[in-house]
Amino acid sequence: MHNFLFDFDSTLADTRDVAVLATQKAYEIKGLAIPSREAVVSYMGVPIEVSFAKMATESLSDAALEGLYTVFREQYHEAEKLGITLFDGMAETLATLKDRGDHLYVVSSKHSVPLQRNLDQIGLGKTFEAISGSDTVAHYKPAPDGILSLLDRFDLAANQSVMIGDAKYDMQMGNNAGVATAAAMWGAADPASVKAEKPTYVLSTPAELLTI
Repeated sequence: MHNFLFDFDSTLADTRDVAVLATQKAYEIKGLAIPSREAVVSYMGVPIEVSFAKMATESLSDAALEGLYTVFREQYHEAEKLGITLFDGMAETLATLKDRGDHLYVVSSKHSVPLQRNLDQIGLGKTFEAISGSDTVAHYKPAPDGILSLLDRFDLAANQSVMIGDAKYDMQMGNNAGVATAAAMWGAADPASVKAEKPTYVLSTPAELLTI
């Protein structure tokens, strides 16, 4: 593998508590039934434009959903100040991959603006050649759009490319794009569902990326 495409949340960085706190606070502010921590975590990796309607017990109009998205983004911006941290060994692994000439990208369900802000916050703002957020694709994960656009834009060989993620949606996205997949078990909230997608590689630590 020479082209490494990373999910962000729970793959590059531990953001689970931030996402749960921001989501629950947004529903509370909007006077909606607050989703459980388990529900929020189960939808991590899915864009809010898909997951929020599913987590709501009420039927929400498009306008109500847009308002919920706005409040969530405000709350996430506040919550992320409390701490987004790189997983142990990730910084060293990324540096080694870059030093040996490999190509690094991020493919996330997060909007590109907070995605870049979060990368800057953890010192990875200039690590990746490009990022693909939910605002850059017509179809969200597990559709392959984010990967395919990067393969095309940078003329990357699919058989030398791997999608790295902690959720089944990342594995499905990689499979749909025709690239290898690597399960980031260090961040997986539901390991069984990730393994059920039969990833090409099952990795226990970021350092194992250097062996594939």
